Amino acid sequence: MSLPTHSLQLRSLVTPEGELEISLRSVPVPQPGEGEVLVQIEAAPINPSDLALLVGPADVEQGKTEGSGAETVWRAPIPEGMRGVVKAREGESAAVGNEAAGTVVAAGSSEAAQALLGRTVAIVGGEMFAQHRVVNAFMAIPMEEGTAAREAASSFVNPLTALGMVETMKAENHKALVHTAAASNLGQMLVKLCQADDIPLVNIVRKPEQEEILRDLGAEYVVNSSSSNFRRDLVDAIQATEATLAFDATGGGDLANSILGAMEQAAAAGQAYNRYGSDVFKQLYIYGRLDLSPVVLTAAYGFSWSIGGWLLTPFLQKIGMERMAALQQRVAREIKTTFSSQYAGTLSLPEALQADNVRVYARRATGEKYLIEP
Repeated sequence: MSLPTHSLQLRSLVTPEGELEISLRSVPVPQPGEGEVLVQIEAAPINPSDLALLVGPADVEQGKTEGSGAETVWRAPIPEGMRGVVKAREGESAAVGNEAAGTVVAAGSSEAAQALLGRTVAIVGGEMFAQHRVVNAFMAIPMEEGTAAREAASSFVNPLTALGMVETMKAENHKALVHTAAASNLGQMLVKLCQADDIPLVNIVRKPEQEEILRDLGAEYVVNSSSSNFRRDLVDAIQATEATLAFDATGGGDLANSILGAMEQAAAAGQAYNRYGSDVFKQLYIYGRLDLSPVVLTAAYGFSWSIGGWLLTPFLQKIGMERMAALQQRVAREIKTTFSSQYAGTLSLPEALQADNVRVYARRATGEKYLIEP
């Protein structure tokens, strides 16, 4: 099989004029080293975690597209007050895309690399919105026979995050989980994972239709943050599950505060008054920033609590290669069931730069996740 000498790669650039520019660049197709594989990318999801680099703080509604095919360019102004946030990026063109799947079309001489030649694999490591990518063979998950690249495209970020939440729960000796933005692709995976592993899960959503999505999956505890009964429903669900660990995807506003308050209310129920609060430890991790407003904390939940950040990469580094490999193997086995993903549509690389499409996928709306097919 003869390989092309050049292929397309999507790039994001902050200009000195205060614009964010997304364009396509023709780059040489890299040759794999001894322990590496060259993957012809066939599917790459646009995850919320990709959008900070892809569109950043640009005013997406003002974005415009020029050109066509490989010459397509999207530009949008960056509001004056947000330019300092991306000042360090100014003038540096960055390749985008956290994960993808495709076919190994060339491999280095190592046994691990050669074993993947011709296989459909899921890969991670950035620069995935492209037609080709070289990665270390150990960062490629070989898929089982009959698994399409589209099915394997979301094998890292969401599945391993869901598994990481469960692993963190066990390591920190909690009994159950609370999860926000729970109707997302990740949230639906977590519902199925917790059902399979018999773990109580409290799901927080914002809309009645999102409640229905999760109840149709069999979720037992679903609470709506827009309901007038939200606090009572949340306390009841936490009491029933004894959840003392939460993962919050919103990252702003007062939702984290409400969750910690509900945990404290559930823990203190039936106990004698203590001005220092209950001695039940409550942990909340922020792992996303769907809401960019400040986090509001009233600390009205005693003194036995903690709030911090949680990211997938540091978690994987912490558990080590052997455990990470075991989690990856589970993802490969269950990619069509527990860890299956749904997409609103597919886009070519030039279509991903069309202004109307950017406005849609940049909203981060539930049910509007798109797949790039380079």
